[in-house]
Amino acid sequence: MTTVPKEINAAAAKKNSAEKLTPMMQQYLGIKENHPTMLVFYRMGDFYELFFEDAEKASRLLGITLTARGVASGNPIKMCGVPFHSLDGYLAKLVKLGESVAICEQIGDPATSKGPVERKVMRVVTPGTLTDADLLPEKAERPLLAMCSITQRKTVTTGLAWLSLASGALKLLEFSGDSSTVAARLQQELERIVPAEILSGDNGNLFDDYAGTHINRVPDWHFDVVGGHKALLDQLGVATLTGFGADGLGAAFGAAGALLRYAQSTQGRGLQHVRSLITETESEFIGLDAATRRNLELTETIRGQESPTLFSLLDHCRTAMGSRMLRHWLHHARRDQNVARARHEAIAALAQSEAAGPLAATLAQVPDIERITTRIALLSARPRDLAALRDGLLQLPALRGDVVRCYGPGQGGETGLLAAIHAALATPTACLDLLVRAVAQEPAAMVRDGGVFATGFDAELDELRALSENAGQFLLDLETRERARTGIANLRVEYNKVHGFYIEVTHGQTDKVPDDYRRRQTLKNAERYITPELKVFEDKALSAQDKALVREKLLYDLLLAELAPHIGTLQTISQGLAQLDTLNALTEHAQQHNWAAPQLVDEPCINIIEGRHPVVEKQIERFIANDCRLVNERRLLLITGPNMGGKSTFMRQVALITLLAYVGSYVPAASATIGPIDRIFTRIGATDDLAGGRSTFMVEMTESAAILNGATEHSLVLMDEVGRGTSTFDGLALAWAIARHLIDSSRSFTLFATHYFELTQLPDSHPSAANVHLSAVEHKDSIVFLHAVQAGPASQSYGLQVAQLAGVPQPVIKAARKHLARLEAQALDATPQRDLFALPSADPYAQEEEEEAAPLAALNAAQQALLDAIAELDPDALTPRDALEQLYQLKRLAAA
Repeated sequence: MTTVPKEINAAAAKKNSAEKLTPMMQQYLGIKENHPTMLVFYRMGDFYELFFEDAEKASRLLGITLTARGVASGNPIKMCGVPFHSLDGYLAKLVKLGESVAICEQIGDPATSKGPVERKVMRVVTPGTLTDADLLPEKAERPLLAMCSITQRKTVTTGLAWLSLASGALKLLEFSGDSSTVAARLQQELERIVPAEILSGDNGNLFDDYAGTHINRVPDWHFDVVGGHKALLDQLGVATLTGFGADGLGAAFGAAGALLRYAQSTQGRGLQHVRSLITETESEFIGLDAATRRNLELTETIRGQESPTLFSLLDHCRTAMGSRMLRHWLHHARRDQNVARARHEAIAALAQSEAAGPLAATLAQVPDIERITTRIALLSARPRDLAALRDGLLQLPALRGDVVRCYGPGQGGETGLLAAIHAALATPTACLDLLVRAVAQEPAAMVRDGGVFATGFDAELDELRALSENAGQFLLDLETRERARTGIANLRVEYNKVHGFYIEVTHGQTDKVPDDYRRRQTLKNAERYITPELKVFEDKALSAQDKALVREKLLYDLLLAELAPHIGTLQTISQGLAQLDTLNALTEHAQQHNWAAPQLVDEPCINIIEGRHPVVEKQIERFIANDCRLVNERRLLLITGPNMGGKSTFMRQVALITLLAYVGSYVPAASATIGPIDRIFTRIGATDDLAGGRSTFMVEMTESAAILNGATEHSLVLMDEVGRGTSTFDGLALAWAIARHLIDSSRSFTLFATHYFELTQLPDSHPSAANVHLSAVEHKDSIVFLHAVQAGPASQSYGLQVAQLAGVPQPVIKAARKHLARLEAQALDATPQRDLFALPSADPYAQEEEEEAAPLAALNAAQQALLDAIAELDPDALTPRDALEQLYQLKRLAAA
């Protein structure tokens, strides 16, 4: 077996002074030293090359060939490379894998460089700092987030700052508490924000367990609070942050300072499109923890798929800006009812005016102005970005015309949301005029290719282009004259990029070539010549081409600089377009699927008439609508019924209708009246976290604990099959205690689904609880689910029928039926037990633990004795008389 020598690494090569490295490799190592944790893509002609450990890693991640170039310390230097024109595809793959890349370009002139061409890292690409359209998901943000924590007297204050570099949206949030409370809150906020990359101090550890996100360690001094405050003032160009609601913050400023420093360093320039700041507060949005977002399948199914989800259902948006805003609204429903009411009114106006169709058609012609604006600010916009921006801005008058017809002056509409959108969509005349004059109708993809600017925009460029464009006519005229002068009928005057202009004559005609022809190239069948006249024209024409490309590059840089003052206006327009697109999509869906306008009221209630699950109703042929009534005197619904009967669907649809109402959408119901909501909790399904050392039951109890500790009288709680992960009596006792706590202490609006029929006694002692059930009927040994919610508890669970539907073998079903009949007979003959849940109404918690446990223990002992007796039987060894005797004995045990 051949032993492969250990690969020398870049740091070792740099430190080994005795090593004879080429000047190019020395230059590379100097650049790599400044970017030790990133993959350095080093430009070499038409390729980006990687060396040492970078080459091995990139080869493995990208599936490209690993080769070698040169030697260091006696070992080959590993190398791999990718073509420069294919860079974006490889970057997209690396960023998706959480890698960061430093792009090193040639900035020197190869013709004048005596040593290696000068190179410099021109940009750094990291998961949280993407702006290129080819690298970003079209319908989602990829924010960069930084966290700073300050501990004083056992109180931890955590500040978050996050920036979507592609849009320029910068946000802050700060919260305090003990370490465990802050850690739980931090996890919840990360689930909401979904950062692509996290900045943490060298000593930070709160982010270590946040899976799926690239965590980048930066020096602790980057999180200086005073420095961060100054950085924000400088970035926003203001003297105080009071107008942004940021007074009194501390740790959030430290996070912002580290965030801005990092973002600026990756772009190699300032962030002129980051012009505003949003300071979020703890009570601004309806709280949704990770379990709730997962269970409600807002933007991702429980299995991690993109559809069918609430987002995929509602996303009729015609622009990427609208889709991103819709996604944001679904995860950030505002508690302020006025925000939702304004959106409801806008949807009503759009529906009444029948403007949704025309608006959708026009919006489909609008590009992603938000991200194009960012690329203008970062000087990375391409010519076709500017052409798309121009064509999009040309749609604004038509959009404004459709919007203004949706609200009537004098009827209060002029102060509503649509009026604000109408104002935001005012055409930026100066900006549009510049783009129309400057950019060609169909410009080249890259500035280096030329053909970016429209004819008439720049006189010098037009003149240079004319020299190149007139070359064709000059060559035709010259060819005609030379044929006449020389008598060579097949003489041709042509051009190629390698040899320039030339006159081609076949070998049989070379004796007719004049003396002023100079041989340029010999071919197999012809000779190529140049004349003094053609040489003069060649120098002039080729020089004009080069000068035209240089001129276009200069003009393009000037054009981006001229567009910079319009960045704020373009951002306002993009926000207006995104809102209009989102509202129009919600209007289209409401009209097509018979959704109703919800009523948001101040009184505590959730009153839904004929509610439907928005996603499930699209997946099945016939959906049964159901009511849900929760008011101050009726706060908990105990839901019983068979598996597959629709309990979970009913619970989820109530939560989704409630959330949609606060998002500002119409809802899938005949009507819905909903009071104040602060949080939505769900405890649904059976999952485990084996990697984290948590069993299914542990996950269930952890989620239950979060609900019991966080729910208030304004919360909506969904709890499905609590206690099923442990033994029967443990689970029953836990489910009963949890339900009682939600009734008496939390006083939340609660939907509590269970198979513990003993819990249906709770309403007898707790008037604010009520029983409802999902009905089903049996038909010839099968079961028909009616999916209708009816008052009262279910009569049975239909477990055997569901097992039969699932394909459990018939012998097993038959044996289970016999055993069930025996158990039911024993239960009828047994001495009635005291009601486990009948507690004194004056003080429901005064009962001693021993009194509550005694009936459970007695019942458990009796059952165990019965099971032991059955286990000792050997039916094959019994005579008929002995069998009869044993049967009487078992009956006496059951009755004991």
